[in-house]
Amino acid sequence: MTAPANRFPSPFVLLVACILLAAALTWILPAGRYERRSDPVTGRDVVVPGTFARVERQPVGAFGAVVAIPKGIAAAADVIALVFLVGGAFAVIEQTGALRRGVDALAAAAQGREALVIPITSVAFAAGGATQNMGEEIIALVPVLLLLSRGLGFDALTAAAMSIGAAIVGASFSPVNPFQVLIAQKVAQLPPGSGWPFRIAVLLLALALWIWGTWRHASRNRQLPEAHGLPAPDPALTRRLDVVLLLTLAALVMVPIGLQRLGWGFDELSAMFLIVGVAAGLVAGMGASGTASAFAEGFRAMAGAALLIGFAKAISVVLEQGIVLDTIVQGLVAPLDQLPRTASAIGMMGVHVAVHVPVPSVSSQAVLTMPILVPLSDLLGISRQVTVLAYQYGAGLCEMITPTNGALMAVLAAAGVPFNRWIRFAVPLFLLLFLLGAAAVATAIAIGLD
Repeated sequence: MTAPANRFPSPFVLLVACILLAAALTWILPAGRYERRSDPVTGRDVVVPGTFARVERQPVGAFGAVVAIPKGIAAAADVIALVFLVGGAFAVIEQTGALRRGVDALAAAAQGREALVIPITSVAFAAGGATQNMGEEIIALVPVLLLLSRGLGFDALTAAAMSIGAAIVGASFSPVNPFQVLIAQKVAQLPPGSGWPFRIAVLLLALALWIWGTWRHASRNRQLPEAHGLPAPDPALTRRLDVVLLLTLAALVMVPIGLQRLGWGFDELSAMFLIVGVAAGLVAGMGASGTASAFAEGFRAMAGAALLIGFAKAISVVLEQGIVLDTIVQGLVAPLDQLPRTASAIGMMGVHVAVHVPVPSVSSQAVLTMPILVPLSDLLGISRQVTVLAYQYGAGLCEMITPTNGALMAVLAAAGVPFNRWIRFAVPLFLLLFLLGAAAVATAIAIGLD
């Protein structure tokens, strides 16, 4: 008897359904928008509270929804280029055999200490999330993480959990994330980094909870470690592979340095991985044609992950064309002023979760929602610091489960983890973390955090 087919729709089906739903909303909801002004502090356009007004409808038809897909791909071109070139570079490195040998050495060194690998790796990626909102950059590390995880007997979902999952937790509870908390604090006219002792305490609790959940899954699904067992190469080839490993390590080290110190964007990262991939192939003796062929194989392997990012972006393209994004925000925020103070603050978390599905950028969500919620919180007697907490814990944690998060979908696709399997793992932890966030918001109100 054949095994039953997996009836859960593919990520592409989910995203197309979301695109069509977004188009349908442009016919159902009234069009409207807030006035915006340029904020010299954040350098972004922010919403002017109390200026929401209806405008003439511009509904998006079925063909327009389809057209939004190539527009979304074009809008996410820099990230998509990074995915393709990272995939190509690691395909070259993998074919040289250097990466596998390096990971074999790491796995051998970790034998008997497997329990330390998950917390150490999770803390490292959580630090990346907390300091630079690490997301798409993790795609570059998926091949290494998979090899390391399988070398220790862990499955691909464990690799995703201790990388992209831990990074999302770090970003959501961070005291210094420049793309979340610092932007929100600027919009709320709070000192940058204020309230950091409270945030760090909650971050430690959240990260401990995530590490526990990851280790629980890993231990329940532990298998015999993969034995790679490559034959020993001749000394000359060994020296070449050592050079390839050094090039690879240098590229991984340059990711945070380039982003934080050199002002790099995705284009610079893409160029770096292209250079490293070509250099690795030539050093290993693959030649120009062999290196090009390996790149092509990598492109094919990453095509699905790359396109998922563009499909996810198409959802916001449709909502912006139909001028209903502000309408959705207005409808979600309006009921909050009818609730008690603590309930309103926790309700803000729910609003941010709902808003984050059509607005998958945390920084865009900050400049869209905070100018509306800050005056509301002033009227309700809720401190602006608490309002920022509600934004962090709501929008940030939603990154963990929404299919409109292109980075999450790309990492899962690159790791070969079905979205439904990720959801079964992540949703219980998401709910626990959401409750932790709600408790933190209530505590902040009780202690008068400001």
